[in-house]
Amino acid sequence: MDASNQKPIGVFDSGIGGLTVVRALLERLPNENIVYFGDTARVPYGSKSEQVVREYTLDDTDFLLSKDVKMIVVACNTVSAVALDVVQKRANLPVTGVIIPGAEAAVKASKSNRIGVIGTVGTINSNAYKNELLHLNVQAHVASKACPLLVPLVEEGWMDHKSTETIAQVYLFPLLTEKIDTLILGCTHYPLLKNTISKVTKGAVTLIDSGEATAATVESMLDQFHLRNTSQQKPNVQFFVSDAPEKFTAVGEIFLGQKLGVVRRVVIGK
Repeated sequence: MDASNQKPIGVFDSGIGGLTVVRALLERLPNENIVYFGDTARVPYGSKSEQVVREYTLDDTDFLLSKDVKMIVVACNTVSAVALDVVQKRANLPVTGVIIPGAEAAVKASKSNRIGVIGTVGTINSNAYKNELLHLNVQAHVASKACPLLVPLVEEGWMDHKSTETIAQVYLFPLLTEKIDTLILGCTHYPLLKNTISKVTKGAVTLIDSGEATAATVESMLDQFHLRNTSQQKPNVQFFVSDAPEKFTAVGEIFLGQKLGVVRRVVIGK
């Protein structure tokens, strides 16, 4: 087996949410080594200007390249929306974001072509999901809604709290009046709210987890570029953050659904 196949997959996010993508990768590709970087010192990206997000993205990409990764997964919806080209230009490697896989899964799942998208202000304002959905299906009717309060509620651990359900109801009401049959969870925090969102939608809407869709895309890209790790050794999963590793560890174990082990703090950028 080519030694480059044993190189890790690099994954980055503005913070902790990208661990839902890592979780999906570990489930689908249990042999793969992974390096995760969360830019916890500068989170959130969703409310920052496009220029700043692009600058941060360059730093994040350079950090993963320093770890000799074989491909890069942009787990951040905001970066996938406004700065994926930055990663593609910088890294001479296979690269995927979360938006195209999520949009493809939604188009496949929808029976009525009426698709909802929820995400951060940055992701929704970029129209990245809407544009991709219309590119994939000109017949698609897309209803989008920014849901900025959901991220802090998840990070507080209030996934099943009554307040979270009430806020989700308010956010989702306009999308439900558009009679959507499919909803893209366009933020890596939102998969942890699947139960609450299913309650609000009364189970009548198919929920698209971009992390799961992205893991399927990563698998096909590894095969396409002959990069799959077939080693039977226990995979090495490493976690790096730019601030507060203790807090990341405590909340991150909820996102990952397992222990994280050692989380290292690194300095990136200037």
